[in-house]
Amino acid sequence: MAITQQVLHSLKVVNLKNLINFYICFNGSPVTAILGPNGNGKSTVLHALACAFGPVEDGENYKFSSFFLPNTDALWNGSEMEITHSYRDGRAIHNEVTRQYKKTLVRWTPRYANRPKRDLYYIGIDKCVPMIESEKKQAKINYSTTVVTEEIIVSILEKASIVLNRRYSSYNIHDSAGKRFIGVEVEGLRYSALSMSAGEQKVFYILEKIFRAKKNSLILIDELDLLLHDSAMKKLVDVIHERAVDKNLQIIFTTHRESILELEDKVNIRHIICRPQKTLCFNETKPDAINRLTGVQPKPLEVFVEDDLAVAIVKKVAANLRLAKYLSIQRYGAAINCFTTIGGLLLGGDDCTDTVMLLDGDIYATEDEKIEKINRVITGHDNQAVQFREKALSLIYQLNLPAEEQPERYLHSIIIGMPESENQEFNEIIEVAREINVADSDHKYINDIISRIGFERNTGISKIIDLISTTDEWGEYTRDIHDWLNSKVEEVREN
Repeated sequence: MAITQQVLHSLKVVNLKNLINFYICFNGSPVTAILGPNGNGKSTVLHALACAFGPVEDGENYKFSSFFLPNTDALWNGSEMEITHSYRDGRAIHNEVTRQYKKTLVRWTPRYANRPKRDLYYIGIDKCVPMIESEKKQAKINYSTTVVTEEIIVSILEKASIVLNRRYSSYNIHDSAGKRFIGVEVEGLRYSALSMSAGEQKVFYILEKIFRAKKNSLILIDELDLLLHDSAMKKLVDVIHERAVDKNLQIIFTTHRESILELEDKVNIRHIICRPQKTLCFNETKPDAINRLTGVQPKPLEVFVEDDLAVAIVKKVAANLRLAKYLSIQRYGAAINCFTTIGGLLLGGDDCTDTVMLLDGDIYATEDEKIEKINRVITGHDNQAVQFREKALSLIYQLNLPAEEQPERYLHSIIIGMPESENQEFNEIIEVAREINVADSDHKYINDIISRIGFERNTGISKIIDLISTTDEWGEYTRDIHDWLNSKVEEVREN
């Protein structure tokens, strides 16, 4: 009876090459993308999986020595891993069976004949080498040409045309001195693999593999994005996903291309990174992972504030939550601009899922005042306008000032009520603040402290906020923005 309905659920590695105490899950989409920095084990995952199965019919038959060849520096003794998979053997269904693999002093176990059966195909980086670069002949190459017209080739030509944005009209097989290689025709121009670009050759190779693969096959592709334009790579993933669903294939590929994250609705995204004594795998797309892949730190959280004092307050709250590197802080100026800004964002199509407006709390403090200002910016009575007004109101937060109080004057009152501490820099700020009894402008309560001590403005504001953040009043004053930022911790930060 045939082995069918194979599904690979996970791979667990105790120790194999650079993978240590590692676990990766493939459940969800039939297509999985593995991302991570160079040298962190992406290819090793594919190599391990390639050796885990024996062919049913037409699949390739890899051994551990195909990828983990014993050598002077590595005999691979003590390597150990396991897969969890499901399959049907005739009428018997086997769910989530675990298979173990070990390298002893003598050999790998189990014996290759005892491995679970599944047709498997591995596409390595070597498939990216243009044929002309591997051809050693310097003289003219003569070959005969056969046009392939089978139905599956029609599908491959159609999909290649979509991926590469060229209208392919025929697919050919060329024979030359015992070698066979492909060729195509585009708008009357016929050429062989000898003249194909590396990316073009790779796309046809991948498409032929996935379209000819038997149902339930496992296909492993190393560096899917290599030599492909970003748009071609995304289109190829669309084709791969469509074929995987249609034929119950599982396709696992590695990539460095961060734009694959845009396809997470179709593809399982798995990030791999090595740590001492453990290789981590993250199943969600988070800024830390993107930073490792691109070298650029994303800042998905956005807070709009009135002035530089509010900037320092929000920075301090974020820093205490270890969220500072994920946060972008923008200034909108006068408080009235808060409503114009949020209205403009919503009307412009921004869903503002990770955006808030923060008011100082001295004006527009009540919900009725906020609603009045929102209604002036977002007008109309249609459903969209109503929804936008409700959304805008939900995105406006404020610092919690006592009634009839001004921000700078309130912060000054906190400082002068503080006892001295062991921190002499803080003590000087308290001492100078106590010398300011009355200021002719509310802003001068803070500005005068900075001026008298001789701080640069940004430095002075930061030090004053550091001091105030040690008080009991700080928690209540910043409660709303703290709670919002705290609600985002699990979304943006890897554990």
